[in-house]
Amino acid sequence: MSLEAIANQARNEGRSLLSEVEAKSLLHDAGVPVAQTRLATSEAEARAHAQELGFPVVLKIVSPDISHKSDVGGVKLGLEDETAVEDAYQEILANALAAVPDAKITGIAVQHMAPQGTEVIVGMTTDPQFGPVLMFGLGGILVEVLKDVTFRVVPVEPRDAKQMIDEIKGKVILDGVRGQPAVDRAALENAILKVSEFVEANPEVRELDLNPMMAYPEGAIAVDARIVID
Repeated sequence: MSLEAIANQARNEGRSLLSEVEAKSLLHDAGVPVAQTRLATSEAEARAHAQELGFPVVLKIVSPDISHKSDVGGVKLGLEDETAVEDAYQEILANALAAVPDAKITGIAVQHMAPQGTEVIVGMTTDPQFGPVLMFGLGGILVEVLKDVTFRVVPVEPRDAKQMIDEIKGKVILDGVRGQPAVDRAALENAILKVSEFVEANPEVRELDLNPMMAYPEGAIAVDARIVID
């Protein structure tokens, strides 16, 4: 489904924040490396998606009324088999409704659990003066604690992507420290460029976050995605 179709559906439902499943689907089609995610509306669907994607899997609540999934017990990690998926499905629903009784539950997102890597963030915001601005930095909770990020105005060129990675203070972590291997810089540069292309092609996107994106010695993949439309 195109961004226009998804955006129209979201607007008809009175929301500007796309679901994680919608966001990842769009980004995957645009060539951005994201963990493929399926929406389940029943235990049977959750089991089927888990088998297709491969264990271990992660389950997350999908609701326009719940933005911080972990805070309400809406995330279950490292599920190794069908029984664990079934139990987690019911527990997530119960937790979410207990925390936000009036929440509209769209379903449960199922995704393969990516291995731990070096966490980075690729994001975008809309500046009143400059328009879409791309961001790169260390991800996870570090982006809030260290605020070690760099910015470029869209469109971003290959040299810009290289410079964005070089300019953060935590570059030494990406280059490998204390025996840890260096991350695949080419994969990160490609992710930055693909996000820039996606944003440039879709001006209705007002905010975008891939956090965290796991960077490995070979490749990188975003395990969470957030898109806000105009």
